[in-house]
Amino acid sequence: MFIPTKFFRAASAAIALSAGLTACQTFGTVPGAESIGYREARFAEIAAIQAWRACRDDALALDRQAQENGDASKYLASARLLVKCEADLGPDGAQAARDERLRAFAVAVQNRLKGGDVVSARSDLEKLKRGFPDQDLYLADGGSFIASMEVLLGIRGQDGIEPFALANIPGPMKVELRRVRYWQRH
Repeated sequence: MFIPTKFFRAASAAIALSAGLTACQTFGTVPGAESIGYREARFAEIAAIQAWRACRDDALALDRQAQENGDASKYLASARLLVKCEADLGPDGAQAARDERLRAFAVAVQNRLKGGDVVSARSDLEKLKRGFPDQDLYLADGGSFIASMEVLLGIRGQDGIEPFALANIPGPMKVELRRVRYWQRH
């Protein structure tokens, strides 16, 4: 059987054209242009968090030394360094590792109190609440870190039964604070 050459050429061209057109894709922008900006931002975020973690590790080393020696000045140095780590983080890492940063800043507040700088501990607790809104840490017995620190730092009112009855603070802390309050008044 013989196929005319004109028909064969037309059919071949139609098949090649339809196969070629189905393989074409159009892009509104250059492929990868958006991902380059994302990658640069992600790299900056990772670099900022790595620098923050190195700083935090130095501060926690000071904290361990303070615990071993009972040295108030090392508690204060650790707290200052943790606050500086958070301040140096900048906008690149502002949304990264929020849980780690919350725990580290809580250690800073606690270390200010252990070091005897109650005014700075209050200020840092307020910074923690502003920087990490609607977030709290819970102690091993279920007590709230923020509520406990507010009572210890005198932020919650010392009058009446409210600070101890309604605060989510550990039971032994409530007992001790009530005992101290009783002996201060009698």
